[in-house]
Amino acid sequence: MRAGVKLRDGLSREAGHLDLYLHGRISSLRCGLCGPGVRMSGERQYGWMWLEACEVLDRAERLQRQFLRYMGPGVDAAVWEPPVDIQETADGLILLFALPGVVPEEISLRLEATELILSAMRPLKLGCADAVIRRLEIPHGRFFRRIPLAGVPLELAASRYENGCLEVRLTRAAAGK
Repeated sequence: MRAGVKLRDGLSREAGHLDLYLHGRISSLRCGLCGPGVRMSGERQYGWMWLEACEVLDRAERLQRQFLRYMGPGVDAAVWEPPVDIQETADGLILLFALPGVVPEEISLRLEATELILSAMRPLKLGCADAVIRRLEIPHGRFFRRIPLAGVPLELAASRYENGCLEVRLTRAAAGK
């Protein structure tokens, strides 16, 4: 456990955190690793804060995809976004969507000029009718994922569903089309 540091205004904080006092101004920045009283250089402060900001944005994006989002009133109001891996090849793109428990016949895949849209439904499956849910981590219900596409026009070359994953191959459209 880190030792607390006493601030001028009588508040305490843990080492390694920003001192935000005197009306929101940053008065000092310490790394927490070098010990009390050692200040970071200006360049290191900027790099450290940029790294922290990028990590916060990454965490926020993961949480958005992990939890349900309320999209408004309706029967299928709860929407989740399945994770996707995207690889670029010489021919185009390969997208791999994780869709555990989704029936292939329920999957809708639509390619438009500027985006690929994937949607379907993953039903909630209970072991028996009187089961009590103690933990529910795998998303269920209607899902929707929109992948923006930029650059050269693409066309759907192939798609296959295997072991709970949907693989979609997009190739660059011929110049004459």
